[in-house]
Amino acid sequence: MTALSADHHPDQQFARQWAEARSGAFDAAFARRFEEHFPVLHGLFRRIYGERADGREALAEVVDLAAQSWQDRPAPLKRHDEHRAERPDWFESAQMLGGVCYVDRYAGSLAALHEHIGYFQELGLTYLHLMPLFRSPKGNNDGGYAVSGYREVDPQLGTMAELEDLAAALREAGISLVVDFIFNHTSSEHEWAQKAVASEPGYEDFYLIFEDRTLPDAYERTTREIFPDDHPGSFVQLPDGRWIWSTFYHFQWDLNYANPAVFRAMAGEMLFLANQGVEVLRMDAVAFIWKRLGTACESLPEAHLLLQAFNEVLRMAAPSLLFKSEAIVHPDEVIQYISPGECQISYNPLQMALTWEALATRDASLLQQALERRHALPAGTAWVNYVRSHDDIGWTFADEDAAELGIDGFAHRRFLNDFYVGRHPGSFARGAAFQENPRTGDARVAGTTASLAGIEKADAGGEDRVVLAHALAMSTGGMPLLYLGDEVAQLNDYYYRNRPGEAGDSRWVNRPHRPAESYQVRRDERTVAGRVFTRLTHLLQVRRETPEFAGNELIGFHVPHRSVLGFQRPGGAGVQARGGVTRVLVLANVGDDPVHVDAVTLSGFEVLAEDLIGGGTRDLREGLELPAHGIRWLRVSERVTTPA
Repeated sequence: MTALSADHHPDQQFARQWAEARSGAFDAAFARRFEEHFPVLHGLFRRIYGERADGREALAEVVDLAAQSWQDRPAPLKRHDEHRAERPDWFESAQMLGGVCYVDRYAGSLAALHEHIGYFQELGLTYLHLMPLFRSPKGNNDGGYAVSGYREVDPQLGTMAELEDLAAALREAGISLVVDFIFNHTSSEHEWAQKAVASEPGYEDFYLIFEDRTLPDAYERTTREIFPDDHPGSFVQLPDGRWIWSTFYHFQWDLNYANPAVFRAMAGEMLFLANQGVEVLRMDAVAFIWKRLGTACESLPEAHLLLQAFNEVLRMAAPSLLFKSEAIVHPDEVIQYISPGECQISYNPLQMALTWEALATRDASLLQQALERRHALPAGTAWVNYVRSHDDIGWTFADEDAAELGIDGFAHRRFLNDFYVGRHPGSFARGAAFQENPRTGDARVAGTTASLAGIEKADAGGEDRVVLAHALAMSTGGMPLLYLGDEVAQLNDYYYRNRPGEAGDSRWVNRPHRPAESYQVRRDERTVAGRVFTRLTHLLQVRRETPEFAGNELIGFHVPHRSVLGFQRPGGAGVQARGGVTRVLVLANVGDDPVHVDAVTLSGFEVLAEDLIGGGTRDLREGLELPAHGIRWLRVSERVTTPA
């Protein structure tokens, strides 16, 4: 196909003329989507790149890429696009359950992962996130987040053909494949990076490279250090004396999205992966992708415009593909990335962090406040609720929210770090400090769910805390995500210290290999693995059968006990029953002592409630007993008063 000439201005009139001229090149389905999405894409390009001639040229080339990608898209994926279009809210269903794992640590290879699909179906997975699996440097590569080639699988894991085969097998089993799209940076070994350093024509502006420290010093007056143990500031020096932007590790070089050729190149990588059967791209480090002098270079307006523009490209060529936001920033910024036109689903880092905060303090107040104030999302989007990830836990709550409850944010973070690495008296946790900065006191925490919750220490409440934390992720609204192995209470892996490529990164403590022995005894309730697995899978089954858990709507419910979290899930408009509206009332006790919720607190409901977890009914006139670390899911009906 012929690209738009750089001396043509692609306004909407021209876009129509261009579409008409290409009527023979576009099939009917692509032509319809082109008419819908190109004007929006063009408008976004104008806002991002202005009148740059290379911006107009890149726009035309991006559309050519999209058209060719659609033409090459396999027929089963086109049918899948049609199926998704009939149910655009598929990811909001109460039947959704995500799982995440490293291919090598869970199965050994992509080919071997096929052997586990039966178990994934047993568990009820509908979404499987495979941790970074693309070609990366040997040794320390940030767990695969330093990508040397987006179209090549790490040879130790398999091939791109095997990834495509696995995607098809998962899709046949009703499981959507999710992969990381490392969006902000590439490995220093990437072909683009090597060409940029060599000043090869067309690549010299792919990264942000400076001859001396003048501009790096100016930028670093307002940017923050992310990995101070690795290098100070935001830049690293090249062997020839120049400086290149490197927000994260020194071998991860930030792409320069101010160059429209970078947009074109990354759009091509996304389209390629979409045609391998990937259904969700986890957009890594989205907050960092645009730089502006005098700012923190995080969450700038252009970052949102770029995500919107990539969405428009994918809507033309792979309309069922979704973006998942990974933005571990202030809660006000996290929400800004979530919309049908930007990232349709997003990690919920605030709920994750505050679940652990509540378990440490035995006080649900900060979590209650967050659920009532910061949980709502735009229609057509959903949270991905997780108890922990492959990464560290950062205490991302808003200081202003904490201050309303009399909590000093800085001091509270220090307490939480000390608590979860076992330094605080009476701590039940066995975590590891990550990137502890003695100068600022900043740190994060790593650890598996079982080790953080007290199972490793043999604390009496450990198993209950694991179940409680997952029950909250299942019931607040959105898609729950399991780090595979946590459902059988896997513990920290301290052997990472003996592996040269991992020894300097304490996050490997919470990336253990698949605990085969624990899986073998998962049906034996005499074991910790068996008890945790039985309880969690029961909760998952109940969730699948509870339509009120679909969607995202949540209504707060206050209980006069600081250790008790309360909320209602209406399931959209709610279900009419006996003249009132039926909802699910969720009550969770994060404390170490049992609590009695009195009848007055529950008097707004009809007297009989269905106990979804325990079975049977409960008479709310008697109040309700919540054991230590206990959870209740009750189907209740609003009390209907009869006029006198």
